[in-house]
Amino acid sequence: MLGDQGEIRYVFPAVSAGPGGTGNFLVVVTASSISVLATRTLRSDRPVAVFAEFPRHTRLGPILPGPVIELDSIVFEFDEEYAAVVAAADAEIFAPETLPPDPLPEL
Repeated sequence: MLGDQGEIRYVFPAVSAGPGGTGNFLVVVTASSISVLATRTLRSDRPVAVFAEFPRHTRLGPILPGPVIELDSIVFEFDEEYAAVVAAADAEIFAPETLPPDPLPEL
């Protein structure tokens, strides 16, 4: 579904609630892009279509209270436990010196 976008770096589930309705999504950050995949309502681990794509240099943050992020005027809400994933995805591109070394580089 993602084609040749490189290695998957980060994935987290999100929900969109707005004027267009509610939807379940997976935000997938690869080496070259950020893809928002629509998922089934009752099976949010099963993507069915690519909803939106952004260049990898798109900033996911700042994380707004909720926690929520906004991508191209679409607001996505996610569980607090994924805030570190969002921060790490942004840090990898915009502040790589702040990331800790990979504890398992051979994997």
